[in-house]
Amino acid sequence: MVMGSLAQETEVAIIGGGPGGYIAAIRAADLGKEVTLIEERESLGGVCLIEGCIPSKALINAVDLIETAKRAKRFGLNFGEVQTDLDGLRRWTGSVVAALTKGVAGLLEKRGVEVIKGRARFVGPNELAIEGGGVGTINFKHAIIATGSKLTELPPGYDQSVWSSADALKLPEIPEKLLVVGGGYIGMELGLVYAGLGSKVTMVEFFPSLLMGADADLVDVVVRSCKKRFASIMVDSKVVGLGKTAIGFAANIEHNGETSTLEFDQVLVAIGRKPNTDNLGLETIGITPNEQGRIEVNTENRTSVPHIFAIGDVAPGPMLAHKASREAKVAAEVIAEYNAEFDNRAIPAVVFTDPELAWAGLTEREAEEQGRKVNIGRFPLTALGRARTMGRTDGLVKIISDPETNLVLGVGMVGPHVSELIAEGTLALEMGATLEDLMVTIHPHPTLSEAIMEAAEVAAGMPVHINPPRK
Repeated sequence: MVMGSLAQETEVAIIGGGPGGYIAAIRAADLGKEVTLIEERESLGGVCLIEGCIPSKALINAVDLIETAKRAKRFGLNFGEVQTDLDGLRRWTGSVVAALTKGVAGLLEKRGVEVIKGRARFVGPNELAIEGGGVGTINFKHAIIATGSKLTELPPGYDQSVWSSADALKLPEIPEKLLVVGGGYIGMELGLVYAGLGSKVTMVEFFPSLLMGADADLVDVVVRSCKKRFASIMVDSKVVGLGKTAIGFAANIEHNGETSTLEFDQVLVAIGRKPNTDNLGLETIGITPNEQGRIEVNTENRTSVPHIFAIGDVAPGPMLAHKASREAKVAAEVIAEYNAEFDNRAIPAVVFTDPELAWAGLTEREAEEQGRKVNIGRFPLTALGRARTMGRTDGLVKIISDPETNLVLGVGMVGPHVSELIAEGTLALEMGATLEDLMVTIHPHPTLSEAIMEAAEVAAGMPVHINPPRK
């Protein structure tokens, strides 16, 4: 890479233009700081906007419309055979991404943030070298590392022509038979996208269940739905060999102690992500990432070098865009000498499967592992009027609370649109709400949000729309 010859100075240098970096830049600029943002991609927005959260949700929404059209026959509506225009779908997804990246660039420009294209590397405690741009070095007072994460490298033996999640989001084709390696949220979401577009999907997961981070009773609802749409789901399994064939791939899959060979037109590998902390010159400033490649920070998101901050996927915690955005605001406010810290009680997690899955705070599994006594109230969507009118009764909401104080400790849910509902549960956790707080809050009728109130009533032993448990 070629380095420019110009040298610049700035108050705040931010490395990375994703949902952590660009939001940190905006907040710092609004607080009166001179800000320079360095991004090596052509477009701003990071992995989430360009090849992750946003394009995947555009495709998921399209497939949801297909499934809704199919279900409409139950309501006396028949739309006929749905025709898929792949070029049109690609254009739609691309237009969504383009509009949002343009919007980010506009926001930064109006805030007076200077954006420099290139790859940044620390060459001193207050200096960055920039490769691939017109600027050679940047001297700074404060720096924020927001370089995000990248896809985990393919295991040895994998042909490089298999798809990554980024490849799959470009819709190169709709393979007749698709193998999805990895049953986490990326594999599940993209598996359902391709199943909805016509692929026969086989999923292979190394662990004994899918979506290992979530509670089993919630995951079971999603798995039941996936079994109807996928050709096969194999847990406690692994791909032990993969070879090219005339038409695609031959995969050797170890399952239940036996190895079988199956042929597929394409293979999608979705085995996670790892933080981008390599080749940043961290060793020159005395920062050593942990075993997971993360940079340890305090509640102000400061690293061991106090004027350098780390946020998002490179810092400990879940790799979620909304977590990065919250940390971005904290770091910017601390730099501007405001009293701020990342002291959030809960970070919501959402899986955009069909039905959707979401949770925040303490999970039932975590409570069991900790040996902690909790009170759990579950409300099934089969008893909810709004879910009935939608023909979507596959799901439930549960509230986990402290049996002594009735303090809400966790919220979990699976069903339609729970990605929107989980914010109320997260707010309850953040504000230290009790079961009574949820119960006496008037929820509009008929809505899906009533399930949160109903689950709180079950947890409190005062259910209305389901029978109380036998004593």
